[in-house]
Amino acid sequence: MNPVSQYTTRPLDLTTWDAYVRLLVKHHGAGFGAGCWCTWFHPRREQAGVDVEAGLPYKEFLFRAGRSHAALVFDDAAAVGWCQFGTPDELPRIFHRKEYEADLVTLPDYRLTCIFVDRNYRRKGVAAAAVDGALDLIAAAGGGVVEAYPQDTPEKKVSSTFLYSATRGMFEKAGFDYDRPKGKNHCVMRKTVPAG
Repeated sequence: MNPVSQYTTRPLDLTTWDAYVRLLVKHHGAGFGAGCWCTWFHPRREQAGVDVEAGLPYKEFLFRAGRSHAALVFDDAAAVGWCQFGTPDELPRIFHRKEYEADLVTLPDYRLTCIFVDRNYRRKGVAAAAVDGALDLIAAAGGGVVEAYPQDTPEKKVSSTFLYSATRGMFEKAGFDYDRPKGKNHCVMRKTVPAG
Protein backbone atom coordinates (compact mmCIF):
# COMPACT_ATOMS: atom_id res chain seq x y z
CA MET A 1 0.00 0.00 0.00
CA ASN A 2 1.14 3.55 -0.67
CA PRO A 3 2.68 4.74 2.62
CA VAL A 4 1.30 8.29 2.24
CA SER A 5 -2.26 7.07 1.67
CA GLN A 6 -4.95 7.97 4.20
CA TYR A 7 -6.48 4.55 3.56
CA THR A 8 -5.79 1.07 4.85
CA THR A 9 -6.54 -2.16 3.02
CA ARG A 10 -7.75 -5.40 4.51
CA PRO A 11 -8.86 -8.70 3.00
CA LEU A 12 -12.51 -9.61 2.67
CA ASP A 13 -12.87 -11.95 5.62
CA LEU A 14 -15.12 -12.56 8.63
CA THR A 15 -13.90 -9.35 10.30
CA THR A 16 -14.63 -7.17 7.25
CA TRP A 17 -17.72 -8.87 5.80
CA ASP A 18 -20.21 -6.56 7.56
CA ALA A 19 -18.37 -3.43 6.36
CA TYR A 20 -18.42 -4.81 2.82
CA VAL A 21 -22.18 -5.47 3.05
CA ARG A 22 -22.82 -1.93 4.39
CA LEU A 23 -20.96 -0.43 1.42
CA LEU A 24 -22.90 -2.57 -1.06
CA VAL A 25 -26.24 -1.82 0.58
CA LYS A 26 -25.46 1.91 0.32
CA HIS A 27 -24.95 1.42 -3.42
CA HIS A 28 -27.89 -0.95 -4.02
CA GLY A 29 -25.62 -3.96 -4.57
CA ALA A 30 -23.30 -2.04 -6.93
CA GLY A 31 -23.16 -2.98 -10.57
CA PHE A 32 -25.99 -2.13 -12.91
CA GLY A 33 -29.75 -2.40 -12.47
CA ALA A 34 -30.58 -4.28 -9.28
CA GLY A 35 -26.88 -4.70 -8.52
CA CYS A 36 -24.67 -7.68 -8.99
CA TRP A 37 -23.03 -7.77 -5.54
CA CYS A 38 -19.77 -8.34 -7.43
CA THR A 39 -20.87 -11.78 -8.65
CA TRP A 40 -21.02 -11.23 -12.43
CA PHE A 41 -17.49 -12.57 -13.06
CA HIS A 42 -18.10 -15.69 -10.93
CA PRO A 43 -19.70 -18.78 -12.51
CA ARG A 44 -23.43 -18.49 -13.05
CA ARG A 45 -25.33 -20.08 -10.16
CA GLU A 46 -26.73 -22.85 -12.35
CA GLN A 47 -23.26 -23.70 -13.71
CA ALA A 48 -21.91 -23.79 -10.16
CA GLY A 49 -24.78 -26.05 -9.05
CA VAL A 50 -25.79 -23.53 -6.39
CA ASP A 51 -29.41 -23.23 -5.29
CA VAL A 52 -29.39 -19.78 -3.67
CA GLU A 53 -30.87 -16.47 -4.70
CA ALA A 54 -28.88 -14.05 -6.84
CA GLY A 55 -27.22 -11.01 -5.30
CA LEU A 56 -26.20 -11.00 -1.64
CA PRO A 57 -27.16 -14.67 -0.92
CA TYR A 58 -24.97 -15.89 -3.79
CA LYS A 59 -22.11 -13.57 -2.84
CA GLU A 60 -22.26 -14.77 0.75
CA PHE A 61 -22.28 -18.39 -0.40
CA LEU A 62 -19.15 -17.78 -2.50
CA PHE A 63 -17.47 -15.90 0.35
CA ARG A 64 -18.18 -18.60 2.95
CA ALA A 65 -17.00 -21.29 0.50
CA GLY A 66 -13.66 -19.46 0.13
CA ARG A 67 -14.34 -18.64 -3.53
CA SER A 68 -14.66 -14.84 -3.30
CA HIS A 69 -11.65 -12.65 -2.57
CA ALA A 70 -11.17 -8.91 -2.41
CA ALA A 71 -8.98 -6.21 -0.95
CA LEU A 72 -11.22 -3.77 0.92
CA VAL A 73 -10.17 -0.15 1.31
CA PHE A 74 -11.02 1.53 4.61
CA ASP A 75 -11.18 5.16 5.65
CA ASP A 76 -11.15 4.71 9.42
CA ALA A 77 -13.84 2.06 10.13
CA ALA A 78 -15.80 2.50 6.88
CA ALA A 79 -15.18 0.40 3.78
CA VAL A 80 -15.00 2.81 0.84
CA GLY A 81 -13.94 0.52 -2.00
CA TRP A 82 -12.58 -2.83 -3.06
CA CYS A 83 -10.76 -4.75 -5.75
CA GLN A 84 -12.02 -8.26 -6.47
CA PHE A 85 -9.42 -10.87 -7.42
CA GLY A 86 -9.31 -14.61 -7.89
CA THR A 87 -8.15 -17.48 -10.05
CA PRO A 88 -9.62 -18.01 -13.53
CA ASP A 89 -11.60 -20.94 -12.06
CA GLU A 90 -13.14 -18.62 -9.44
CA LEU A 91 -13.67 -15.78 -11.96
CA PRO A 92 -14.21 -17.49 -15.33
CA ARG A 93 -16.55 -14.92 -16.87
CA ILE A 94 -14.98 -11.97 -18.64
CA PHE A 95 -16.27 -9.65 -21.33
CA HIS A 96 -15.19 -10.28 -24.95
CA ARG A 97 -14.27 -13.87 -24.16
CA LYS A 98 -13.95 -15.07 -27.80
CA GLU A 99 -11.52 -12.29 -28.66
CA TYR A 100 -9.64 -12.83 -25.40
CA GLU A 101 -9.25 -16.58 -25.98
CA ALA A 102 -8.26 -16.16 -29.66
CA ASP A 103 -4.97 -14.52 -28.63
CA LEU A 104 -4.49 -16.31 -25.32
CA VAL A 105 -1.12 -17.97 -24.77
CA THR A 106 -1.43 -18.92 -21.09
CA LEU A 107 -4.05 -18.21 -18.45
CA PRO A 108 -2.95 -15.98 -15.59
CA ASP A 109 -2.73 -17.23 -12.03
CA TYR A 110 -5.08 -14.42 -10.91
CA ARG A 111 -7.53 -11.94 -12.39
CA LEU A 112 -8.52 -8.53 -11.10
CA THR A 113 -12.07 -8.27 -12.41
CA CYS A 114 -13.90 -5.57 -10.54
CA ILE A 115 -13.01 -2.39 -8.72
CA PHE A 116 -15.68 -0.45 -6.89
CA VAL A 117 -15.41 2.88 -5.09
CA ASP A 118 -18.00 4.58 -2.86
CA ARG A 119 -19.53 7.47 -4.80
CA ASN A 120 -18.30 9.93 -2.13
CA TYR A 121 -14.69 8.76 -2.60
CA ARG A 122 -14.33 8.59 -6.38
CA ARG A 123 -11.23 10.18 -7.93
CA LYS A 124 -9.51 10.23 -4.53
CA GLY A 125 -7.05 7.36 -4.90
CA VAL A 126 -9.26 4.58 -3.56
CA ALA A 127 -9.09 2.46 -6.73
CA ALA A 128 -5.28 2.57 -6.72
CA ALA A 129 -5.23 1.63 -3.02
CA ALA A 130 -7.59 -1.28 -3.75
CA VAL A 131 -5.36 -2.62 -6.53
CA ASP A 132 -2.26 -2.26 -4.33
CA GLY A 133 -4.10 -4.15 -1.57
CA ALA A 134 -5.10 -6.96 -3.94
CA LEU A 135 -1.52 -7.30 -5.19
CA ASP A 136 -0.27 -7.46 -1.59
CA LEU A 137 -2.76 -10.25 -0.83
CA ILE A 138 -1.75 -12.13 -3.98
CA ALA A 139 1.92 -11.80 -3.00
CA ALA A 140 1.12 -13.16 0.46
CA ALA A 141 -0.65 -16.14 -1.18
CA GLY A 142 2.47 -16.99 -3.21
CA GLY A 143 2.31 -14.49 -6.08
CA GLY A 144 1.99 -15.27 -9.77
CA VAL A 145 0.91 -13.73 -13.05
CA VAL A 146 -1.94 -11.26 -12.55
CA GLU A 147 -4.21 -9.97 -15.31
CA ALA A 148 -6.43 -6.89 -15.38
CA TYR A 149 -8.82 -5.67 -18.07
CA PRO A 150 -9.02 -1.88 -17.75
CA GLN A 151 -10.66 0.80 -19.85
CA ASP A 152 -8.31 1.85 -22.65
CA THR A 153 -9.73 5.09 -23.99
CA PRO A 154 -7.31 7.85 -22.91
CA GLU A 155 -8.83 10.39 -25.32
CA LYS A 156 -12.37 9.81 -24.06
CA LYS A 157 -13.86 10.94 -20.74
CA VAL A 158 -15.71 8.05 -19.11
CA SER A 159 -18.09 8.33 -16.17
CA SER A 160 -16.63 6.76 -13.03
CA THR A 161 -19.86 4.75 -12.78
CA PHE A 162 -18.68 2.67 -15.75
CA LEU A 163 -15.06 2.23 -14.69
CA TYR A 164 -15.60 -1.15 -13.04
CA SER A 165 -12.09 -2.13 -14.16
CA ALA A 166 -10.38 1.29 -13.79
CA THR A 167 -8.09 2.71 -16.47
CA ARG A 168 -5.01 1.59 -18.35
CA GLY A 169 -3.07 4.55 -16.93
CA MET A 170 -3.80 3.52 -13.34
CA PHE A 171 -2.59 -0.03 -14.02
CA GLU A 172 0.54 1.26 -15.74
CA LYS A 173 1.33 3.20 -12.56
CA ALA A 174 0.85 -0.05 -10.61
CA GLY A 175 3.51 -1.75 -12.78
CA PHE A 176 1.30 -3.64 -15.23
CA ASP A 177 2.38 -4.08 -18.85
CA TYR A 178 0.04 -3.74 -21.81
CA ASP A 179 -0.55 -7.11 -23.47
CA ARG A 180 -3.27 -6.66 -26.12
CA PRO A 181 -6.64 -5.04 -26.84
CA LYS A 182 -9.86 -6.69 -25.67
CA GLY A 183 -13.12 -5.47 -27.11
CA LYS A 184 -13.61 -1.93 -28.30
CA ASN A 185 -12.64 -0.03 -25.15
CA HIS A 186 -10.64 -2.39 -22.94
CA CYS A 187 -7.29 -4.13 -22.93
CA VAL A 188 -5.45 -6.99 -21.26
CA MET A 189 -2.63 -5.99 -18.91
CA ARG A 190 -0.29 -8.30 -16.98
CA LYS A 191 2.06 -8.15 -14.05
CA THR A 192 4.12 -10.86 -12.38
CA VAL A 193 3.82 -10.53 -8.62
CA PRO A 194 6.61 -12.17 -6.61
CA ALA A 195 5.78 -14.12 -3.47
CA GLY A 196 5.85 -11.85 -0.46
